[in-house]
Amino acid sequence: MDIIRRTPDYHLYRRSRTPVWLALSWRALLALALIGVALAVHWFDREGLRQSSGEPVTFADILYFTMITVTTVGYGDIVPVTQQSRMFDTFVVTPIRLFVWLIFLGTAYDFLLKRVWGRWRMSVIQRQLRDHVVIAGFGNSGSEAASELIRRGAHPDTIVVIDESPAALRNAEALDVAVMEGNATRDAALQAVRVGTARALIVAAGRDDTSILIVLTARRIAPALPISVVIRSLDNEAIARQAGADTVINPASFAGLLLAGSTHGVHLADYMADLAATDGRVALRERCVTAEEIGIPLRAITTGLGHRIYRGGTMIGFWEPGANRLEAGDVILEVVPAPGQDTDGPA
Repeated sequence: MDIIRRTPDYHLYRRSRTPVWLALSWRALLALALIGVALAVHWFDREGLRQSSGEPVTFADILYFTMITVTTVGYGDIVPVTQQSRMFDTFVVTPIRLFVWLIFLGTAYDFLLKRVWGRWRMSVIQRQLRDHVVIAGFGNSGSEAASELIRRGAHPDTIVVIDESPAALRNAEALDVAVMEGNATRDAALQAVRVGTARALIVAAGRDDTSILIVLTARRIAPALPISVVIRSLDNEAIARQAGADTVINPASFAGLLLAGSTHGVHLADYMADLAATDGRVALRERCVTAEEIGIPLRAITTGLGHRIYRGGTMIGFWEPGANRLEAGDVILEVVPAPGQDTDGPA
């Protein structure tokens, strides 16, 4: 992919699949190899060349004639005089000349014009970012979130990673996502990744105070943006929610839930992990109620097993009276078979 290096104005960039030094080396070697072929044949067939001055043709003359002929059409001071030399220049040197010029022009395009074009194109993409996922912080949690999004079918182009660490951004580039070096606690950085038009923001800065400040900044810019944040201290979970986070995840608490659940049944933790894993047999899905489902109970939906209803900011369990009739605007949380599972069998 094209690279656009960061500027103080905050620009996105993506990893180039081929290192610059390797691309330049291959092109230089190919050009030298082509010139070397022409040089070798001219040397062995030097009897077919004549100088206008009448002097004998030396190796320096052959080198000069080869370079001039490959890069231009020659100056006429050295000319082929035999049919064999003329045929070689016609059918071998001329194609070599064209290939060498294509290599030079291609290199100029890739490393000069293409960079300018790429910078302009990425700036256009940056201005038109819509329905993307922004990941602020690319440590363990952020990298796992990006990988999981891709495993779940998200295209890397719809994921933007922002971090201050060049090492973290190099790891993100390996996933072919767009990256930006910057401080996500600042308005300018979040506005540069168009957080206001994003589908969701995942905050995993590694420090609770930094993560909460990012949430505060993002919530002020995008009041309706779904924000999920990783918080490591139990005392800071309530603060993160007050800052505007919709979802607060504590890795230690979640691990504790799995461990505690395993003591009450060997299959409880297994099923919870199955719900969370990409390759599990079942998956959780959140969706809006359809027009055909209005008026029926939650247990009667046919798309999956209904677990919860979110109605006007209130959570309703499947066992509660409010679940006996679905209403317009309800959001349903259901368990569905994972893609590729046989829906005729049990989940």
